Amino acid sequence: MPEIRNYTINFGPQHPAAHGVLRLILEMDGEVVQRADPHIGLLHRATEKLAESKPYNQSIPYMDRLDYVSMMCNEHGYVLALERMLGIEAPVRAQYIRVMFDEITRILNHLMWLGTHALDIGAMTMFLYCFREREDLMDMYEAVSGARMHAAYYRPGGVYRDLPDRMPQFQPTKYTNVRETAAMNEARQGSLLDFIDDFVQRFPALIDEYETLLTDNRIWKQRTVGIATISPERALQLGFTGPMLRGSGIEWDLRKKQPYEVYDRVDFDIPVGVNGDCYDRYLVRMEELRQSNHIIKQCVNWLRANPGPVMLDDHKLAPPKRTEMKGDMESLIHHFKLFTEGYVLPEGEVYSAIEHPKGEFGIYLVSDGANKPYRLKIRAPGFAHLAAMDEMTNGHMLADVVAVIGTMDIVFGEIDR
Repeated sequence: MPEIRNYTINFGPQHPAAHGVLRLILEMDGEVVQRADPHIGLLHRATEKLAESKPYNQSIPYMDRLDYVSMMCNEHGYVLALERMLGIEAPVRAQYIRVMFDEITRILNHLMWLGTHALDIGAMTMFLYCFREREDLMDMYEAVSGARMHAAYYRPGGVYRDLPDRMPQFQPTKYTNVRETAAMNEARQGSLLDFIDDFVQRFPALIDEYETLLTDNRIWKQRTVGIATISPERALQLGFTGPMLRGSGIEWDLRKKQPYEVYDRVDFDIPVGVNGDCYDRYLVRMEELRQSNHIIKQCVNWLRANPGPVMLDDHKLAPPKRTEMKGDMESLIHHFKLFTEGYVLPEGEVYSAIEHPKGEFGIYLVSDGANKPYRLKIRAPGFAHLAAMDEMTNGHMLADVVAVIGTMDIVFGEIDR
């Protein structure tokens, strides 16, 4: 028998399977993990501290960069906290747009998770399939905000602007001829809503495609079934939220239990797992893709039928239109004051939480009556999940550490903040 030695090894910081700058110190007995100690802080950007030195609106773009796969959802948590403190509510059309883009973001997040998780475990094709669909979703982001990722689209009192009536078109290049370009532009002839509608019609068949590749795949099941099993009681004690908690069989979703915006007006189900292992968490997220698609479809139908304002008409909080600002002195002053000083929040504190693709994303904000926060604390969903790394990997093989990191769906921007 060969002698089995104990090793202490570094997993990361720049490890291809650690999504972000994770350093894991693993104590191994041969190939079995005895202890896993996550070292974080290598991506620390001081978001919470920076927010204390800026007017409230200037911190919105920082939120995009926390979990850089779920951009608009981060903004949503922050903007809701501001709205609660100000005692305002966005117009209904803006609320429907926010819900629709929250779900587009959830699909974006889950596709990134699915592609990278499968790639880590050894399924190459999934990565290419998922990024094919992410491209369409990124185009939706770009159409409303001008940016593919860091949108800064949600604002206190509504959203930056209404949905555009035209989608940008592809132009022929030396790589694509006129016929190929016309095929690429087929779904882009109408408005953004038409483009989104086309996507939600196609997407269920694409989810079936993903499931054909993975759900009953023998290798996939060998790598995920029975790995990192967490009981419902333990999941609660560890502070799990989102798919990590639902995968263990607890039906908890803030969109249903503490509805915000118009989630109480749309119809969807909460998928839950049975065994609380990596495979169940995979199944939960796959069903969430279908439910998000269903919610987007309802939002598209409502938005088609109900035009209206997407921003409060209060120039103390929302900038006047550019045309007004350039021709009217009072509008110019409003614009100047809003972008230099911002607005003040009343003294007090607020905690606002949303159902982020990874779990409960919360903003705890303390105001001392100034135009910037006295304190800002972000409750990042991935932080609590990463804390369970030791417990989830104990007794598993080194290769299973990769599966556990994948099933947590962690992104380091929000963990290190």
